[in-house]
Amino acid sequence: MEYGYIRVSSTDQNEDRQLIALHGKGIPDSRIYMDKQSGKDFNRPKYKRLMRRVKQGDLLYILSIDRLGRNYREIQEQWRLLTQEKGVDICVLDMPLLDTRQGKDLMGTFIADLVLQILSFVAQSERENIRKRQAEGIAAAKARGVKFGRPPVPLPGNFYEVHRAWRGKKMTLRQAAEACGMPEGTFYAKVVKFEKVD
Repeated sequence: MEYGYIRVSSTDQNEDRQLIALHGKGIPDSRIYMDKQSGKDFNRPKYKRLMRRVKQGDLLYILSIDRLGRNYREIQEQWRLLTQEKGVDICVLDMPLLDTRQGKDLMGTFIADLVLQILSFVAQSERENIRKRQAEGIAAAKARGVKFGRPPVPLPGNFYEVHRAWRGKKMTLRQAAEACGMPEGTFYAKVVKFEKVD
């Protein structure tokens, strides 16, 4: 039986390129498993379902090795689990050397293992580089005075009066929060911030 696996890093990424590639191999939608989440670990519902379904002699298509994940050790472990423990063949569509159906002799296995190790390393390195570039970009933006997150909501007009009444034990936390039109936790956080400044 032939299966396909797709992973996109977030809900706003488009999976069309991977779907087209798998449909091109004749894989029906019913045998394509897709997760929309990060590749940093293998705690993915559709991937787990796929792992329960595949058995010895099946073939799994993925578009590229980083669809399995971006962690070097985990990619290696999943490759071993699929090919050695479950006896499943894997075909990485954008890297023809990573097709376990071919070159089952010692030299073919050696070359495939070598390519897998190199590509797994490259995938993890790229992930780390992306994270580093993001951190550098955020630091540079902060240095230019760019503010991140939502702008602070101004305190309601009655906040100071309500705050005094609450501190004077004339009203409960719940009453004070309701009077200011905010949840209790938000009111308390605003009080802490206000008292720190004051």
